[in-house]
Amino acid sequence: MSQPHLRQLLLSFNLMLLLTAAFFTTTHSVIQNLPGFNGTFPFKLQTGYIGVGESEQVQLFYYFIESERSPANDPLLLWLTGGPGCSGFSGLVYEIGPLVFDYDNSDGIIPTLVLNPYSWTKVANIIFIDQPAGTGFSYATTAEAYKSSNTLSAIHTYQFLQKWLLNHPKFLNNPLYIAGDSYSGITVPLVVNQVYGGIEAGRNPVLNLKGYILGNPLTQTYANYNGRVAYAHRMGLLSDELYQSAKENCYGYYLSVDPSNGACKDDLERVTQCLEKIRKPHILEPWCDNMWTALLLPSDEGHCAPQSEPCYRDKYALYSEKWANVKLVQEALQVAEGTITEWARCNATLTYDLDYNQTEAFTYDVKSTVDDHKSFTYKDCRALVYSGDHDMVVPHTVTEEWIKSLKLQVKNGWRPWFVDGQVAGYTTEYFHGRYELTYATVKGAGHTAPEYKPEECFHMIQRWLGHGPL
Repeated sequence: MSQPHLRQLLLSFNLMLLLTAAFFTTTHSVIQNLPGFNGTFPFKLQTGYIGVGESEQVQLFYYFIESERSPANDPLLLWLTGGPGCSGFSGLVYEIGPLVFDYDNSDGIIPTLVLNPYSWTKVANIIFIDQPAGTGFSYATTAEAYKSSNTLSAIHTYQFLQKWLLNHPKFLNNPLYIAGDSYSGITVPLVVNQVYGGIEAGRNPVLNLKGYILGNPLTQTYANYNGRVAYAHRMGLLSDELYQSAKENCYGYYLSVDPSNGACKDDLERVTQCLEKIRKPHILEPWCDNMWTALLLPSDEGHCAPQSEPCYRDKYALYSEKWANVKLVQEALQVAEGTITEWARCNATLTYDLDYNQTEAFTYDVKSTVDDHKSFTYKDCRALVYSGDHDMVVPHTVTEEWIKSLKLQVKNGWRPWFVDGQVAGYTTEYFHGRYELTYATVKGAGHTAPEYKPEECFHMIQRWLGHGPL
């Protein structure tokens, strides 16, 4: 037998072994209807578990929706919700998936679900994953396996994607994009690195990675929180005099200030007075005590805001927790019985805290992914990075700074992009060799952009995936 034929036989044999193992260690079910939704879904939803890690002690739960246009030809997106520890269901039902809650008609035991006319599944196949273990319906079979980190979570997510594609081989040739928002600005580049490493090592299956998508992405933890002061000044929340004084007295560093620097402390007290009643997810929304956001976002004081009447948008978050904790819902989703005690949109034991390097269950061993982005500029790779311009959780100005640090060439300079004849935001296109990066702001959007501006974000992703201008 010739050497090429022998290599092909060995590759086929190895793929068969991997495929056989994958089928034994994964489960999935097609879901045609869910409690709260009237009728049968006009799209294909699948849920399931895939075992990863040592002895597959981590069981990652996912929701998969086939493209409503052309599943065989449309791109495949792996969507990673932020947090860390926020369920993929959050991205599905609040941002880019085919279902949304009908808030005006959800007073019953089970909240009402309706179709989202701006779902990204109209142009893409999307996997929403609960990761790491302890997120959503994902679980571990041992207490030790619940402990994770940025690096380990990325490894597990790559293993998940390999096994998922082995179980769904018809999507192996679809263009693949790793996508996510918020804290996934840390997670997505780490997964992209894992995928590129697998491609270069020739690991089967060889994934057809074409690029990545990031929305409102936390990319450098310190720079992000520090950059809120400059953003607040730019948005007219701080006077020129106060900003210049703080910048000079604090030397541009507004966190962990030297206690002996009285001038800086005085300036920052005035900055806090100006910003403490500004709602960070969207600076134009009215202030209220946070129930949901306080858990998700570390405050400048390092603790959560007082709990009282939640903000109206935070009330929306409660619908998912009410819905997902109904036994009928979990049975319909084919959730493994006895694997969770209570579903939460975000697991607070995993949520990032600027003041600590880890929680009991999660170690933040990566604080910046700028170098990862720099390494991608030497790949044949497409990237879309977008930001809501009224987001003070991850200010667009901070995102623009790290993009500038990549030292890319400008293909098309800053200009408006439009939806229905109206300015939807502003965009710049960059390149370096075969690397292309499209950056876009979404006008009037907060954290995260599709939640606030679903129609504009749908047109943005449709145009970008179609390789056209925004």
